[in-house]
Amino acid sequence: MNKKFRHVLMVGAVAMACCITGCASTGNESIRAESGDTLKSKIVEGRTTRAQIQELFGAPTTTSFTDSGLEIWTYSFTKMSADAISYVPIVNMFGASSSGTKKSLVVMFDKQNIVQRYAINESAVTQKTGLLNH
Repeated sequence: MNKKFRHVLMVGAVAMACCITGCASTGNESIRAESGDTLKSKIVEGRTTRAQIQELFGAPTTTSFTDSGLEIWTYSFTKMSADAISYVPIVNMFGASSSGTKKSLVVMFDKQNIVQRYAINESAVTQKTGLLNH
């Protein structure tokens, strides 16, 4: 193998590794593409049942209850990408970060297991790692 070809191969391998490790997602994939507009046709307050919500989105990330005993299901999905500083060798040991978005769908059911209210939110999130960020 000539020197130039090995160099191109090495740069390609590093670029591929950065692409693979640069992004991560966690949570319920079923809400990844959802928005307030897309949910309007899927969830109707006072009509959609708990069984229909489970069929659409699967099991919730968390379940909680109001003081009056109404059940609340929460679905979460987070997508993160490493920030540029994370790719600088040695520097990233002292302080690296990643940024992304977190989406949450919250559904509250009445006593008859019918959707009483729901809301979807999306917000920016940041995660810092490294020796100087603890």
